[in-house]
Amino acid sequence: MSHLIDVSNDLFINTYSRFPAIMVEGKGCRLKDTEGKEYLDFVAGIAVCSLGHCHPVVTEAICRQVANLVHVSNLYHTMPQMELAGMLVDHSFADKIFLANSGAEANEAAIKLARKHGGETCYEIISLEGSFHGRTLATVAATGQPKFHKGFEPMPAGFIHAPFNDLEALEELVTNRTCAILVEPLQGEGGIRPLDLEYIQGLRSLCDQHSILLIFDEIQVAMGRTGTLFAYEQYRIRPDILTTAKALGNGMPIGAMLTTNKVAASFQPGDHGSTFGGNPVACAAANAVLKTLISPGFLDQVRERGDYLHKQLKSVTDQYSRLADGVRGRGLIQGIVLSEVSIPLASKIVNNLFEMGILVTLAGNGTVIRCTPPLTVSTGEIDALSAILEEIFSNL
Repeated sequence: MSHLIDVSNDLFINTYSRFPAIMVEGKGCRLKDTEGKEYLDFVAGIAVCSLGHCHPVVTEAICRQVANLVHVSNLYHTMPQMELAGMLVDHSFADKIFLANSGAEANEAAIKLARKHGGETCYEIISLEGSFHGRTLATVAATGQPKFHKGFEPMPAGFIHAPFNDLEALEELVTNRTCAILVEPLQGEGGIRPLDLEYIQGLRSLCDQHSILLIFDEIQVAMGRTGTLFAYEQYRIRPDILTTAKALGNGMPIGAMLTTNKVAASFQPGDHGSTFGGNPVACAAANAVLKTLISPGFLDQVRERGDYLHKQLKSVTDQYSRLADGVRGRGLIQGIVLSEVSIPLASKIVNNLFEMGILVTLAGNGTVIRCTPPLTVSTGEIDALSAILEEIFSNL
């Protein structure tokens, strides 16, 4: 395996810090590498494989669609696109959908739509410190983490960052140039940080008062991750634009921007587009995912497993309070907040988990251990994670 990893490192631009494993097989919450070693996957493709690896319903939908039609471009209508758009509209606030290939592309579409809707003089977008919105230049500019800006300056103009969860500070940044406020209801990459209910509801009122758009980036938290199909449902408000991707295709590349008729009217033919956005195969996978998520009882189970994961992780952090400051998150996106003592050991903890067959990631600039297992994770698999975490914390 080491020889193959050397070959891979020689072939690819060095943009990823990869673990020393070549994954060849996945089933449910488990992955297997070329050496036959099995891993419990609490990364799930970074909140992507929400139904687990190789879910039979998704696999069957992909295979069936590949046999019929793979690609025709958006010059023509396709049935998988229409079915997906219809379900997204039926189960959200939205009237209109734009389909893309990824979360960054969905956010690019949202940024362009907000600026077009705002007119020539309303072009500024306020996002939050600690946010993450993508890897394109515009979405990097919207991202409120300077480490992602470094080396790519000057950033595209028109993006302002407000302090996290501070409504008064954000309101002071609103001017007659502001066209939208862009937030993640729960910051994933920023450290599994949910926004307060009062803050989100205050944002809605602020946007209504100033006639600006409220954009929810739900790339990481939509599609059932927090226990409801979309996270905005838990805040009892509706955004004007919402973006989703990641879990929408359970591993197939797809993203979507959802919006209202009023806002969508700002886009005309030629204003935006995507060659592969809404590809029939990706849409077929997304249709299978959505049908599963909205089936009776599925999201109830996600909420139950989310509560159980939180409880088990908190049991570990309570026992080792010198190493961890607790657990935060919603549903099946949970983060262990490391203490000042253990932050320097963050990479070691994650590597130890990897060696013991548990996959997790870091977030919040290495201050939080992020757990985003498939939504189908079992209580037994959660128990296995907490037992190994306890062993590692004990050794530390």
